[in-house]
Amino acid sequence: MNQADKENPGETFLGKFSHSQLHRRTFVKQLLALGAGSSAALGLLAACGDNTATPAPAATTAAAGATTAAGATTAAAAATTAASSGNPVTLTIWDYWADARVGYAALLDAYQKANPNIHIQRSYIPFADLKQKLLLGSAAGQLPDIVLIDNPDHPAFSSAGILADLTSYISAWGQSNQYLDGPWKSTLWKTKNYGIPNNSNCLALFYNKDLFDQAGATPPTTWEELKNTAAKMTKNGVYGLSMSLVKSEEGAFQFLPFLWEAGSDLDKLDGPEATTALDFVVGLVKAKSLSSESLNWTQQDAITQFIAQKAAMCINGPWQFPGLQKDAKFNWQVAPLPKGAQQASILGGENWAVTSTSKNVKEAVDFILWTQQSDRLEGVMEKDQNIPSRKDVGANPFWHKDPKLEVFVNSLTTARPRAYGPNYPKISDALQQAYQAAVSGQSSSADALKQAAATIKPLLPAQ
Repeated sequence: MNQADKENPGETFLGKFSHSQLHRRTFVKQLLALGAGSSAALGLLAACGDNTATPAPAATTAAAGATTAAGATTAAAAATTAASSGNPVTLTIWDYWADARVGYAALLDAYQKANPNIHIQRSYIPFADLKQKLLLGSAAGQLPDIVLIDNPDHPAFSSAGILADLTSYISAWGQSNQYLDGPWKSTLWKTKNYGIPNNSNCLALFYNKDLFDQAGATPPTTWEELKNTAAKMTKNGVYGLSMSLVKSEEGAFQFLPFLWEAGSDLDKLDGPEATTALDFVVGLVKAKSLSSESLNWTQQDAITQFIAQKAAMCINGPWQFPGLQKDAKFNWQVAPLPKGAQQASILGGENWAVTSTSKNVKEAVDFILWTQQSDRLEGVMEKDQNIPSRKDVGANPFWHKDPKLEVFVNSLTTARPRAYGPNYPKISDALQQAYQAAVSGQSSSADALKQAAATIKPLLPAQ
């Protein structure tokens, strides 16, 4: 996400800190487990100040019984809130959607109109910054009530005690069986539930049909065709392909399907299939079919290149539909990701979660469950052209009427989750270093992946 943070929510807790809720050593361990480097961990602690005996201010004190020694909180323990007695309540939400989507924005407005006692205060946090903001907010005791979180990060933050255990609420709600298995499992940690899926998505290949028609090209269906088509479409200041290889989860999200399509996985990075996958991507850059600037591009940057007709193809997701429909001055279409040794895409999407320090857990859960009513959720997903995680909503013919959207719906059948346990942020960081080193020419693909494998294998969950 490259858009400036207009609301600058970080100022609310970057300027002044109170007593840390976590013991210094415990917090460092959690930072490192969540993928922050040692220097970043020390920097965050320095910003937070020493763990002295100064009491936390009343505004950040959790409800009775909300915080355990490890920082974990159950939703039931925090159920008594100001709103339950009829007093006004402000629910704070953090998300990384640079522009509040039309359906999402309307949803927030509709909830406040239906619940005049509740005021929703939404803050945009850039995707690359959200993890550190949550870590920093946890240390300072200044977290939002609700966070919209990338689904592979959910187990890590649950295990760190940053998210509230919502098991009792969700069990009473009784609609968990309505959700796709992959998204639902991403909300679980040690059989307990720490959130609810909001939406699902995956990756596919956007292509400029006007440019393709002029060149007599057809959308590629295999890696070999992708390489040849990208080379053919690279001319006159136009790259054949744009994608994100930035050093963040956005880049990892775009590289992982290549790894899987080669027949490899994160436990086999030192094998020949993984090298084949990274060599293929490196080859696109060496052939100048893919700009080396992809190392700095977010997914939004990649689609911006496509919209500006500086790239004939772009690997991206359905969340880009509104921008394309608004700004693309050409005929664009969508095809499945070209096949390697096997077909694959990647499961993405966001989950709702409530933070462990929220004083308004009941109200936060009420809001989340309100958003998940099938007719209401269906309207939001249709307006924002996100793919629902609820099976009953996904069964609506709407998702198959638009051939572009249908590509993504069908691609969900081969979309794999990043189900690598609570160490995934650190695992992903090692993978990011590998593809960055190889694409930038600092290392061979095989050497970069072997180094990553040495870091990643001990972090993977036991089989």
